[in-house]
Amino acid sequence: MRPQPIFTRAGGARASVTVPEEATRADEAARLDSPWATVVWNDPVNLMSYVAYVFESYFGYPAARAHELMLQVHREGRAVVSTGDRERMEVDVQAMHSFGLWATLQKDGEQ
Repeated sequence: MRPQPIFTRAGGARASVTVPEEATRADEAARLDSPWATVVWNDPVNLMSYVAYVFESYFGYPAARAHELMLQVHREGRAVVSTGDRERMEVDVQAMHSFGLWATLQKDGEQ
């Protein structure tokens, strides 16, 4: 987008300020790169021990942390199991699906 000059009463010209499209794209990219979260939801199918195993084996959590997250899923109905850029969280959600867990992607900090 090319700035258009604004003419003054004195006959001079001054440049107007416009926001280039690149800045708009950069704002959009920054929004997409802001933290995202992988949320695992409680389900009536998987055993609690299996859910803890998945958290240990896939995310590399120590057994105690995996157990805490599993209990959060069981008691509260959901737990944030990973955070990061959107593409990485999409991979984590797909991995949870491949293990048979219910998982979704959301902006970090949203309910």
